[in-house]
Amino acid sequence: MSFTENLASLPPAGHLAALELFEHGEPAGRIENRPGQAGSLRIYHAVAVNGRIDAEAARRALGLYGEHLADAEANPGRHPNIDRLLALIRRNSVLVIRPVPAADGA
Repeated sequence: MSFTENLASLPPAGHLAALELFEHGEPAGRIENRPGQAGSLRIYHAVAVNGRIDAEAARRALGLYGEHLADAEANPGRHPNIDRLLALIRRNSVLVIRPVPAADGA
């Protein structure tokens, strides 16, 4: 399935302004709920289990990126949210996800 089709199957995330990411207690990134990042925010939020993305959840997330995964693998740096998941799998690490609610509480 394509990225767009996969996103359509995920729960909405309008109630989130962002996701803050931590690895080993250290900041590891932030995904904003805005054009260009909203799809990644929905994917990360959907695959997280108990606020965590482990290697298994990262593999599920990569499957949701559809055609963007091959582009990311061919062009490191072009898709940093995919790159982060690939690195997480290589390191067999865990991301802790902290949701940041939208200001309007949507």
